[in-house]
Amino acid sequence: MTAPSKRRPVCLGRIGLAALALGAALILSGCGYRPVGTGFLPPGIRTIQVPLFANQTTRFELDLKLTQAVINELASRGKIEVTTDAAKADAVLEGRILTFAVNPIAFSDQKTADRYDILVVADVALKEAKSGRVIYANPSYMFKTDYQVPQGQDFESSETEALESLAKLFARGLVVAILEGF
Repeated sequence: MTAPSKRRPVCLGRIGLAALALGAALILSGCGYRPVGTGFLPPGIRTIQVPLFANQTTRFELDLKLTQAVINELASRGKIEVTTDAAKADAVLEGRILTFAVNPIAFSDQKTADRYDILVVADVALKEAKSGRVIYANPSYMFKTDYQVPQGQDFESSETEALESLAKLFARGLVVAILEGF
C-alpha cells in the first residue's frame, strides 16, 4: 500500500505574477479592449462647435444655462477645443430641450412644498461638421435632480439657484455619455 501523496499549493511568486499580468495585458490589448470613459472621440474630431440649444420649454434662459454648461464641461476636458466658428469645427453638438418639469416631492409641517424634483429631457446629437454623419445621438437624454427650498426663501429663487447646479450636472453627464461611446 502506497502512502497518499501530499499536494503542495502552487506558489507563483513575483515573476509568475508579473508574467500572468503581462499575458492578461497582451490578450486584452489584442482584442481592442480599452477602459470605458477614457474620453477619446473618433480620429479627426478635435474641435467641436456647440450652438445654442433650442428651448422648446417655457423655462426662461434654460437654453443659455445648459449650453454654457456643456461648453464649459467640454473645455475642461482639455483634449477638446470648443469653437464658435462653424468653419473650424470638426463636429457640431446640437441640442433641443424638450421637457422641463418641476414637481413637489416633500412638504413641510405647514403643508407647503419644500423639496422639488426637476426633470430635463433633451434631444442631443454630435455630428461630423462636413459630412453631417451622426457620431452620437440620444433623442431623449434625461437628467433628473431635486432641490430643497429653505424655510423663508421663495420657490423662484431656490429654483434659479438649483438650475445652476442642474446645468453643471446635466453637462457632465452628457459629456461623459458622449465620450464613453468611444
